[in-house]
Amino acid sequence: MILKEQKIETWIGDPTNCYIILDEETKETMIIDAAGNVDKLEEMIKILNGKLKYIYLTHCHSDHILGVTELKNRCGGKVLIHRDDAEGLNNPEINLSPYIGVGKIELEADSRIDDGDLIHLGNLQFKVIHTPGHTAGGTSLYCEKEKCLFSGDTLFRGTWGRTDLPTSNREDLINSITNKLMVLPDDTIVYPGHGTMTIIKEEKPIYLELKPKLW
Repeated sequence: MILKEQKIETWIGDPTNCYIILDEETKETMIIDAAGNVDKLEEMIKILNGKLKYIYLTHCHSDHILGVTELKNRCGGKVLIHRDDAEGLNNPEINLSPYIGVGKIELEADSRIDDGDLIHLGNLQFKVIHTPGHTAGGTSLYCEKEKCLFSGDTLFRGTWGRTDLPTSNREDLINSITNKLMVLPDDTIVYPGHGTMTIIKEEKPIYLELKPKLW
């Protein structure tokens, strides 16, 4: 697997991490959270000689989806998002496009995914983990073979995603992290939607100590 990261500025003061994943044998490519800077994303695909198969969205917030339509028009690829966030792609009250100062986003998913779905990229297999809390349809994407997790805005290094936004819920978020992500192998590398990467082992103490206090 080849993995590239692009930090994309989206007017909120915190760059969005956009990930480009390529299967070396088949050249099939997936981009996770195409937030913008499509020229650079297209350039990276060409440099890697990739064939864009999927544009995977961890959730529907505009700072993660702003470049999707243009990228799809240029490079193809099917847009994937959890069914509970599909409506938010065209609802500014949910995707928060006014909050980051962009016009109305009009975007349709090609496929609505569910918890446990498997996404194949050449010889790579990724498992969809529904992790509601930051949004109702937030997901994380796990590749057991490569020992990596793409957590969107669910889990960050040393903290978790906001829960004061439309469709968000703090209890759901902590349950998602504790019951679905902290059970992954300790050496799983976590690639979040913002900030720097971490590993599951480093995050476990936070939630083992925090959850009893919350309930």
